[in-house]
Amino acid sequence: MPEMAERFEISQLGLLEAVLFAAGNPITAAELARILQLDVLGTQNLLAELKKELDQRHSGLTVRQVAGGYQLATRPEAFAIVERLSQVVDRKISAPTMETLSIVAFKQPITKAEIEQIRGVRVERALQKLLELELIAEVGRKNVLGRPILYGTTETFLRCFGINTLDDLPALPTTEEAAAGLDAEQMELFQEVQQLQAEQAAGTEEAPAAHEDMPSAK
Repeated sequence: MPEMAERFEISQLGLLEAVLFAAGNPITAAELARILQLDVLGTQNLLAELKKELDQRHSGLTVRQVAGGYQLATRPEAFAIVERLSQVVDRKISAPTMETLSIVAFKQPITKAEIEQIRGVRVERALQKLLELELIAEVGRKNVLGRPILYGTTETFLRCFGINTLDDLPALPTTEEAAAGLDAEQMELFQEVQQLQAEQAAGTEEAPAAHEDMPSAK
């Protein structure tokens, strides 16, 4: 039988790298500290050291803080190559589904009816796809008639988009900023929508007064 290769000591940095690789999903500094039998501060310093070492040797991997934990992840510069792995399985999200996900992300918790009111179309298929991909989940029920389901994003969403918390989402553009990027035809439609919304709001305010003028039933 061939002799077994001589065992060698693995540094704490190497052990940390192994744990992150094996974990796959984000793992908190406290959990890493328990596994490595270190204190949390020492673990955080080790994480920073590992990230620095990976950067220095131009590794295709990096340590990123995401979804409340730390994860060994592919460096963005390598995405174009690594993406080829996923070509055997179609996991792409269509534009309409992505629009629905964006609405959930920025407006959560939100109901299906509220999403449809914003998008102007039915969203059953989009919601089902997002639920299957575990990018969104049911987070409760709204306290109104019928108690409709409320939807919100998941930790999978945070991991997929490389953000630590929802506070890291980009700020939505103001109405003026959004309008500045429209062409003439889009601007005309935008103004029509604004006018319609203003008319609807005015009609809602006037409705009670009109009701008061109606004669009472005998």
